[in-house]
Amino acid sequence: MKTKITLIVFLLFSLSFSHSQSPIEPNPNGGGEFAFNAEQSPCLSDNQRAAIKSDVTNSMNQLIRQNKLAYDQTSNRGGHPLFIWPVQKTDGLQYNDVWGISGYVDHNVNYPNQLTDYNCGTTTYDNSSGYNHQGVDIYTWPFGLKMMDFNEAEIIAAAPGQIIAKNDGEYDRSCDFNSNIWNAIYIQHSDGSIAWYGHMKNGSLSTKNVGDMVTVGEYLGVVGSSGNSTGPHLHFEVYTDATYTQLVDPYSGSCNNMNASSWWVDQKPYKNPNINAVITHSAPPEFPGCPTQEITNESNDFDTSATITFGLYMRDQANNTSINLKVIRPDNSVVYNWDFPFTADYSSSYWYWQFADIYDMNGEWKWEATYQGQTVTHTFNISGFLSVANEDFSETSIYPNPFNTIVNINSATKVTKVNVVDVLGKTVYRVDDMSEEGINKLNLTQLSKGLYFVTLQGEQDQKKTIKVIKK
Repeated sequence: MKTKITLIVFLLFSLSFSHSQSPIEPNPNGGGEFAFNAEQSPCLSDNQRAAIKSDVTNSMNQLIRQNKLAYDQTSNRGGHPLFIWPVQKTDGLQYNDVWGISGYVDHNVNYPNQLTDYNCGTTTYDNSSGYNHQGVDIYTWPFGLKMMDFNEAEIIAAAPGQIIAKNDGEYDRSCDFNSNIWNAIYIQHSDGSIAWYGHMKNGSLSTKNVGDMVTVGEYLGVVGSSGNSTGPHLHFEVYTDATYTQLVDPYSGSCNNMNASSWWVDQKPYKNPNINAVITHSAPPEFPGCPTQEITNESNDFDTSATITFGLYMRDQANNTSINLKVIRPDNSVVYNWDFPFTADYSSSYWYWQFADIYDMNGEWKWEATYQGQTVTHTFNISGFLSVANEDFSETSIYPNPFNTIVNINSATKVTKVNVVDVLGKTVYRVDDMSEEGINKLNLTQLSKGLYFVTLQGEQDQKKTIKVIKK
């Protein structure tokens, strides 16, 4: 039996309607804290550290014999270098940032669990064997293993200098304490200080040889998880000279008892809240755990019928702050606009929301987050709107067309959803009806004259779009 259905259509050129739906405050569908390095252990055992120092010294002696060591080891070489940040995202990666900090240098020589970082906090670690963390651990976020596999988080030279040693070829998917040595590059600067860059991805190290010079910002390798490591991160460790008697904490702070001044060009805040990424997914992300690569389900291309997962990835999420989130159409009208409150301090966190049945316009959409003055926008594409699927609507017709107040549809297929847009692609009417009769009558008295597109949807998601005119 055929069903008569009435549909509403809005005015062609009317600009009187609002381009935004009412603000919403939806709860996330999932997410929370992402904990890196939950079980912390020395990046190097005592024996490994001693072996590295011996190997680097031997390498430097070899360069001296070859008259290739760039910097005189005895004369006054001037002030210490100032470092740029040693981790960066690869060109073309759409994430906003790719790192967080899991540990600073420990200034408390006592142990275990007696911790003091440069800022008098406890973002560091030690263990019962007497190890106090001796570097800065910079981990990759989000999706550290995925970024390692696709070379998306790079290690760069924090200051110019000479490669005095390097080690490659080691297993790079470590997940806990082990006897493995790391892949690393060791660089000496003009003042004689030495920086260690550890845990690199196997085979990613610069092709430059020991003795070659590097410039500030030059590629050194990819962040990996070689050696004693619970996941991809860079261990950045600095000494004043090749005797290794004085460790350097590059951060200036009231509890730094190693060096008075900062070694950074621009020292980053102790807590550095940041939007690392806003991403669209075909399904929620999955974190199987090291050594298995994350299942990110990232996608930027969707059909109008899709359920899209909107992901947010934060660094140093701060309690009692909030982030503004928006879903925006190609014409810059806002579908959703809400503030999401953060209720805990997390070094890294992720949250996601899922929305369906809102994609009423073809083109480039935006998923946008604004936090503490920073706005990050991710674009994604919607296609398929206004397509006509006639298989089950072959005998469907709308009448009268043009119309004045009432529009009827004669259809052999029950219509359960109706979506109406104007010529700008803006949804101006939507209705669902899962009753036995379906949608059958809509009064359009309040509408102005104009052209509209009416999309009918059946119980099996069949669709057909018909142009109608209100006269």
